[in-house]
Amino acid sequence: MAKTVLVINSGSSSIKYQLVDLESGEGLASGLVEKIGEPIDGHYKHKYNGEAHEFEEPIANHTVGLKKVLGFFKEFGPDLDEAGIVAVGHRVVQGGSIFPKPSLCTEEAIENIKNLAVLAPLHNGPEAKGIEVMKSLMPDIPQIAVFDSSFFAQLPEASSTYALNKEVAKKYAIKRYGAHGTSHEYVGSVVPSVIGKPAEGLKQIVLHIGNGASASAQISGKPVETSMGLTPLEGLVMGGRTGDIDPAVVFHLIRNAHMNVDELDTLFNKKSGLTGLTGYGDMREVHRLAEEGNADAKLAMDVYVHRIVGYIGNYTAQMGGVDVITFTAGVGENAYWVRKAVCDKLAPFGVKIDEEKNLEHSSEPRVISTPDSSVIIAIVPTNEELAIARKAAAIAEAGKDSYGNVVEPVDEA
Repeated sequence: MAKTVLVINSGSSSIKYQLVDLESGEGLASGLVEKIGEPIDGHYKHKYNGEAHEFEEPIANHTVGLKKVLGFFKEFGPDLDEAGIVAVGHRVVQGGSIFPKPSLCTEEAIENIKNLAVLAPLHNGPEAKGIEVMKSLMPDIPQIAVFDSSFFAQLPEASSTYALNKEVAKKYAIKRYGAHGTSHEYVGSVVPSVIGKPAEGLKQIVLHIGNGASASAQISGKPVETSMGLTPLEGLVMGGRTGDIDPAVVFHLIRNAHMNVDELDTLFNKKSGLTGLTGYGDMREVHRLAEEGNADAKLAMDVYVHRIVGYIGNYTAQMGGVDVITFTAGVGENAYWVRKAVCDKLAPFGVKIDEEKNLEHSSEPRVISTPDSSVIIAIVPTNEELAIARKAAAIAEAGKDSYGNVVEPVDEA
């Protein structure tokens, strides 16, 4: 009998989901629920067997939305009662120091996830809500939380520690937790087979660049650095986020623009980055404008690439060299012009890309550098859903998670 995991990514007003076949790694069905709790009609989309079913109607809350999703599986397939589902895996952004590994969603775990919303206010609350709803709708199926921050719980202290007053840092749990860890870990684990080199001793930089963007440095599959910090705001330039910025800008805007905390949060997280520089958060639009000669878009592209190259240089020095740089996520996998701009900046160090391979559109992992390049350049499509599914299934099938919580067996009769 097939074994599957239903992966849920619950946001404040949206839910993404995918049913993953554990043997093939294939997404059997997927969907999206949008505009939850908004005064206008919400939107549902369920894809299965090459067909997409879309509906619009008011979606009062997450319970209504997820009930409808389970109904779609019953009506349009595949029927979850016959799909061999062994677990529901929930993506959770922030696990703090409490969750260095995935966890069974006990009541205590859910409360801890809610409490960690102070470190990820846009994410952890809605994710906890999604877990609670699915526990009530599928009470006999283990619910497993998989944390974006878990991979980076292994960071060396020199990387995870801010030079902040240590008493304040300890009291308020301020350290560099990182994010996108599930993606960085998955991509880093795939790279050795793609380039034909052993994982042991391999020095790699993974660039997860989409609307959100982060970089990681890994040696032998273990993280030694990452660009996101206490929150996903730190690091690279993103669709709506500033990335690195002098913290004194906050003091300056409070004193001179009389902005409050909420206004600053919105400015830094939603109205900056590519959006703040050009009016567009989508890299494709920024590129189009730059090609047309728009000065703001050209500057935005330069800033975007400048920041990435700076992190590559930093991480190469921290690791004492680099064997492979891998692009992943929406921009990394599809924006050939970003890859070219980054690699052109690295050309003085012997980095060479094959121009034709860089222009190819493919969903397959591949090398795009020339054989004589000093560093291998690769593209590996990320698959966070598969990574979450595998982690959730491992706990469900082991019968106990890393914290000693017993997983009730699933009756597959």
